[in-house]
Amino acid sequence: MATIQEKQLAQAAGVASAASIYSPGSGETAVIKNVTIANVTAGVSTYSLHLDDNGASYTDATALFKAIPIAAGETHILSVYWPMNNSSGNLAATCAVANDCTFTVFGLLIT
Repeated sequence: MATIQEKQLAQAAGVASAASIYSPGSGETAVIKNVTIANVTAGVSTYSLHLDDNGASYTDATALFKAIPIAAGETHILSVYWPMNNSSGNLAATCAVANDCTFTVFGLLIT
């Protein structure tokens, strides 16, 4: 019988080029339900999110949100439904300036 947990799946500071912030483990299915992005600086920044279900290609083809402006001190809360069940798949994030943004991912983990 499957076990379903609601939990924080990942938390990371944004880097200037797209990098994976979450990948499900082998034999796991995750459903990303919420991504919270916070601009922790005193200046405007932008962020992007990519989802490559079976790899690590972070291009326009895998972009879900691209170059979204976020004001100083602002938080964006995205309500989403992104199932992931391939341990080679990746949710990736980038921030215009490294460490300007933090990304926190919440959802369901099914094992």
